[in-house]
Amino acid sequence: MNWLVFVCLLGWIYILTVLYRAKLNFWYYICGSVGLFIFSLILIEPYVVVPLQKAVSAVAGVIGGLTHLYDSYFQQGILFIQNGGTSLSLYIDFECSGVIEMLAFLALLWFFPVYDKYERVVVSMIGVMAIFFANVLRIFFICLLVHIWGIDMYFFAHTIFARILFYGCTVFLYFYVFTKPQIVRQKVGAFRYDSN
Repeated sequence: MNWLVFVCLLGWIYILTVLYRAKLNFWYYICGSVGLFIFSLILIEPYVVVPLQKAVSAVAGVIGGLTHLYDSYFQQGILFIQNGGTSLSLYIDFECSGVIEMLAFLALLWFFPVYDKYERVVVSMIGVMAIFFANVLRIFFICLLVHIWGIDMYFFAHTIFARILFYGCTVFLYFYVFTKPQIVRQKVGAFRYDSN
């Protein structure tokens, strides 16, 4: 960690303490979430992206092996898809690993005021696993479409269909993690939705 990142990290922590003491909850949430995401990308992402690439490739490879649609070389993060006489190698790179989506989810969750610390830990684990398996599902459908309709289907499968599928799963997760608990736990006057 170089000195500039360290100084920015200290400045971010100081700003968070000021916003917390001033009870500016909205700005505390925004600054906390954005800052945590940025510092996670700088400090954590370099260490988790390669194991995550291999994990996505390995789990997707298990499904490919069971269905005989494609082969996995998870040590290199590569899936090998055959269609008739043609073949395609799909490399699970930084963007396909799901690390950005996981870090964004965690950054939003850890400053979300609805949950207590224990709930945040549990929801973090469940959310990361849900994003991981949504990403594996996305990779599987890319491979399935390329296997069935050939290499010409790759652009549509990867850029359109799989993204809609993955982000649909993510929206579903965000609804159950952020929107629904916020509605259920809100208090308006003497009326509450939840039953503590």
